[in-house]
Amino acid sequence: MPGDLPRQRFVLDTSLFITEQIRREDESLEDAVLRLLDLVATARLELNISCYVPPSIHDELSAMLRERHVGDEVFERLDTWIVRKSPDRYGVTIPADIVYEFIDEMSDRVDRGLRVSEEALREVEQLDPEALAADENAGDYMTEADRILSSMRDKYRRALRKGVLDSREDFDLLVLARELDAGVVTEDRGIISWADEFGLRYVRGGQFPTLLEEYLRATGVDGYDDV
Repeated sequence: MPGDLPRQRFVLDTSLFITEQIRREDESLEDAVLRLLDLVATARLELNISCYVPPSIHDELSAMLRERHVGDEVFERLDTWIVRKSPDRYGVTIPADIVYEFIDEMSDRVDRGLRVSEEALREVEQLDPEALAADENAGDYMTEADRILSSMRDKYRRALRKGVLDSREDFDLLVLARELDAGVVTEDRGIISWADEFGLRYVRGGQFPTLLEEYLRATGVDGYDDV
């Protein structure tokens, strides 16, 4: 059957494997990832669907899975059924308009980050120095100034990073998908936004297991007729 079906490719992001959206009720992360990799294997053998990751994503994913103490079986199946391929950074062309848009967006985000910092500075300036000294002398874990700075960090991070490409791994993912004319599978909003800019198909990570199950069911693969 695989030889009769058009080849489909997907490039997978780390967020696919980590998101709770792929888990069934009371299912552990390890069990969910093993079930996902079983689906990937069956789709490859039966439906001519291949799944790829750039080496940078593979390293990032492996580190995150080790931090979560998953078993060796996960890594064995990952290396068996997910193809590692470096993107052709020199051969893949990206329209200049995308680069211009990225520069404009980052410039706007830097301005937003500066505004967040200025607002926090004004709040700190309005604090009563005597009250701050009293907090410190009392041994408080967080003074009011500490709380303002903590809030500023969160707001600053959201202003600069949320919904934008902020790592080489993200960029590798998109370049490889463009090179292979593949769909992108991710839960990352920044990658989804830029997949649109790159003219790429994408699937939300939480929907990917269901998509594979539906493909298998629709083609009559044994064991998936009732999924």
